[in-house]
Parts: sequence; C-alpha cells; structure tokens
Amino acid sequence: MKQAKKLLRLVPLIPVLEQRAQRLTDESAEAEDLVQDTLLSLCQRLNDGHRIENMPSYAMRTLSNRARNGFRLLATEKLEEEHALTEPEALLRLDCADTLAAIAKLPKPQRELMELLIAGETSPLALAKATDLPLGTVMSRLSRARAKLRLLLAE
Repeated sequence: MKQAKKLLRLVPLIPVLEQRAQRLTDESAEAEDLVQDTLLSLCQRLNDGHRIENMPSYAMRTLSNRARNGFRLLATEKLEEEHALTEPEALLRLDCADTLAAIAKLPKPQRELMELLIAGETSPLALAKATDLPLGTVMSRLSRARAKLRLLLAE
C-alpha cells in the first residue's frame, strides 16, 4: 500500500514529462519511449527505497539525462562501409604549405616572430620576453607581418 502511494506521486507528472519529451525528440514514438523509460526508472528508484525529495525536479532531470544518453547512442552508432570515408586533407595541407611559404618571404624580424607564433608562443608579452624586444615593437611587427601575409596569400 505504501509503495502504491509512492507510485501515485508520478501520475501528475506524466503530462509535463510528455511535453518535455516532445521538445527533446523528433518523433512522438521516441517521446513516448523516453517518458516510459523515465517512469520505469523512477518506479525502480522508489521501489528500491530511495527517498526523492523534489519529485518533479528529479523526474525532469531523469528525463533529460535519458534523452542525452539516447543522443549519445545515436552519435556513436556503428559505422557502415559508406560512412567510413573521410574527407581528404589535401586542401588543408596546401593552405598550410602556402601560409608557411608566405611566412618564409617575410622580412627576418617579422618572420622570426611568426615562427615563434607557429611554435606555440601566442602572447605578445611572452614574445617580447623571448626576443628581448619592447612590447610595442613586437605588436607593430606582428601587425605588419599579418598585413603582409594577407597580401601574399591573396595573390
């Protein structure tokens, strides 16, 4: 009898869960399945003796988590043969090669700063410290180098 009272607390939540499930899924059948899975999970928790203080909030969180898990499963479905193809990286590699060639054409002070950028030094302050140059000099050289690169790559 006590279990039945606990389970009856779920009945008023069903319409709210259905509305939320409809917004989370594309098809009404998926939404129904999601609500049923959520209700089964809640029933199991209650039957196991867990106390749920805020049932509406807990039910919504359970529904959202189950939907998210469903999305994850869809995203990790088994790859079929036609899905195994990957896009060629040749164009990306050509772009990188063009950029590196353009950097090589820069005046030495600008090129050295750009090479430090390529190596992973991204802060102008760190570049100034690494090259013993004033911050303003580093900023102006980087600005001129970027402007020159835009011109070289546009050709």
